Amino acid sequence: MTDETALPSPAERTNADVVLYDGNCGICTAQIRKLVWWDCQQKLAYLSLHDPEVQRRWPEMSHDRLMEEMCVVDAQGKQHWGPEAIRYLACHLRRLWWAAPLTMFPGSMLLWRPLYRWIAANRYRLSGTQSCDSDACQLHRH
Repeated sequence: MTDETALPSPAERTNADVVLYDGNCGICTAQIRKLVWWDCQQKLAYLSLHDPEVQRRWPEMSHDRLMEEMCVVDAQGKQHWGPEAIRYLACHLRRLWWAAPLTMFPGSMLLWRPLYRWIAANRYRLSGTQSCDSDACQLHRH
């Protein structure tokens, strides 16, 4: 990643919510790049779950869970996982105002949770990732 495409880090945005995502996943990194545009108020910082900084900052977080679900750690330290993280972002990013009702509709998580789990479990196959630099991808290859 070059400097001009580098994502804002927690060191650069010290009061920002931190989005933890799978930096080895093509779909994940593409969506994070889009999220940067949605974040017009610069409320977010980003870390790949494979970055050692994640374990240093949040030693209680399970690497396996991070491989299953993205996580947003808000400025108060609360963790929002998977579809709830998407709901949190939709409700906190001005440009995503239109998506907030879709995530807040009563019972909507009954749809969002299994859909999120399926996409997350199949993300390497869906993104066409054929190789990985570590064993991180093996969890999702079937």
